[in-house]
Amino acid sequence: MRILYVFPHPDDESFGAAQAIAKQRREGHEVYLLTLTKGGATKQRFKYNYSVDEMGDVRFREMQNVSEVLGLSGLTVLDLPDSGLKEMDPMEIEKVIADEIERIKPDVVVTYAVHGISGFHDHLVCHAVVKSVYCRLKKEKGFLKRLAFFTLCSEDAEKQKHFRLSYSTEEEIDCVIGVDDSDMEKANESLDCYVTFKDTIDKSDIKNMLNKSVSFEIFQEDHKPYLKDLFTKLN
Repeated sequence: MRILYVFPHPDDESFGAAQAIAKQRREGHEVYLLTLTKGGATKQRFKYNYSVDEMGDVRFREMQNVSEVLGLSGLTVLDLPDSGLKEMDPMEIEKVIADEIERIKPDVVVTYAVHGISGFHDHLVCHAVVKSVYCRLKKEKGFLKRLAFFTLCSEDAEKQKHFRLSYSTEEEIDCVIGVDDSDMEKANESLDCYVTFKDTIDKSDIKNMLNKSVSFEIFQEDHKPYLKDLFTKLN
């Protein structure tokens, strides 16, 4: 099967979904990643005295290393304004996402849940525009089968003390992917690629927070018991 993850920033894929991506690749699925920005506006740039463009270039190179670690089938990094998606015409964002979806023709598309986990507005915009594009293309094209939202369960969110995180309820979650030790190792290696974020990664203790199960909501579907992967019972 073919799956496309859409996130707004570099490292969004590694802070919680990387172990599921590693498992999906290990099982032979094609996994693609689309990142809407280069993440250059991060405050981390002041530590290195980088401009927004310079920081974006550094993070782009870090993402290329992540792609190698996770063995992604394809990586596309756009240069939309980091921390500025809310100021854009949403139709402009939808167009570039639609172009990528039509190019790749995934069976499943994944983005953030409606709360964006961190609540950052770029995450919220990403959820909204991906859902809009998916609904339109599903009517127009025959290849899209499922839209899923990466999320956290309450237990995972409450473990994290460095950031205040949102989560989905047991009723909202539809799929929980269990991973093995090799997938966890890949997730940790992907985090290590973000050298410029090492302090944040260490302070948040995210490596010890990563769980051997990854939760997803599935748009307009309800699955109890939870599905064990994103490809079961496709429409």
